[in-house]
Amino acid sequence: MSAPAKVSGALKSVDYEVFGRVQGNGGLRGLPGEGPREQEAKKLGVVGWVKNTSQGTVTGQVQGPEERVNEMKSWLSKVGSPSSRIDKTSFSNEKEISKLDFSDFNTRY
Repeated sequence: MSAPAKVSGALKSVDYEVFGRVQGNGGLRGLPGEGPREQEAKKLGVVGWVKNTSQGTVTGQVQGPEERVNEMKSWLSKVGSPSSRIDKTSFSNEKEISKLDFSDFNTRY
């Protein structure tokens, strides 16, 4: 059983988009290994995905226990990957879910 399923409480899902100098700062250029977003997600025990957009932003979805999703939202808004500059982060489609749609956190290409 994955870490998120072991934590009691409501499960949440939220879509996000991060604006600023946020691409090419680790993990999304086809390089081997996990990037900072994947590492933070796994540390927090959330699942979902991340992807670069053609507009120079990073978009994705996070799912997990509400408290952990909120921690990831804060990280995406204030910390981010090394060398990144976050101008703003928008969140949408935040909702309670009955089960997780993903088993881990990964990069989409």
